[in-house]
Amino acid sequence: MMSERQPIIQARDVHFHYTPGRPVLKGITLDLGPGATAIVGQNGAGKSTFVRLLNGLLKPVEGQVLVAGVDTRQMTVAQLARTVGLVFQNPSDQLFKSRVLDEVMFGPLNLGFSAQEARERAEAALAELGLEGLEARNPYDLGLAERKLVTVASVLAMGTPVIILDEPTIAQDQVGVRQLGAIVDRLARAGRTVITITHDMEFVARHFQRVLVFQDGRVLADDTAEAIFAQPELLAAAGLQAPPITRLGQALGLPATVLTVEAFVEAVRAGEG
Repeated sequence: MMSERQPIIQARDVHFHYTPGRPVLKGITLDLGPGATAIVGQNGAGKSTFVRLLNGLLKPVEGQVLVAGVDTRQMTVAQLARTVGLVFQNPSDQLFKSRVLDEVMFGPLNLGFSAQEARERAEAALAELGLEGLEARNPYDLGLAERKLVTVASVLAMGTPVIILDEPTIAQDQVGVRQLGAIVDRLARAGRTVITITHDMEFVARHFQRVLVFQDGRVLADDTAEAIFAQPELLAAAGLQAPPITRLGQALGLPATVLTVEAFVEAVRAGEG
């Protein structure tokens, strides 16, 4: 059993390859607990491979991944789905029902919820994402942005302690990004573990307290968003850039690293005073 102080996910010297002799992950050791954590890095850094180890789709070649204190090698994907919900980058890899409501109800039903409770959970998740009125639509009749939100709703409805979002803001307009950010904030405040892979540094800066920088299958840095974005050399080494508002603040010589427009305006006003 996992103790109360033990992180819900523990990776210990994790190595993985798809083809022998071509390592993808090279000794990842880290703990993941309640709160919002962003995983950033260039394509090919090992981010998506790593999160697929967390829900059992992949198993380590060497090392160990523990979820709620249990080695993932000892659990099936279905068993891990009770703890870890993963939203794929491409919604076509996840959607398979002919109605939106059935798609979102599928997870709760498979976790053993009654049909009534599964429907209530699905409707609440769809409402939170602004998808009311689409319950009877075929997901593949929707645009990419809405299909992506349907997959997010399907995981939210399951109520798993861990929620992994792979590139959630792809194709989203400002309304969609704000909705996703509000969900991340709500889940983190509720003590859930939210893990996001993203290239959207503004989304990271606004909603994620912890940032893991992956490079070439290793963790290059693990710190707060403020600390990570205060290091241009580190970001350049990983092929990344801080959000534009952060870089503007740095160019103007603001004493603190600003992560949002609101923080920038406040810092400028403080300097004028």
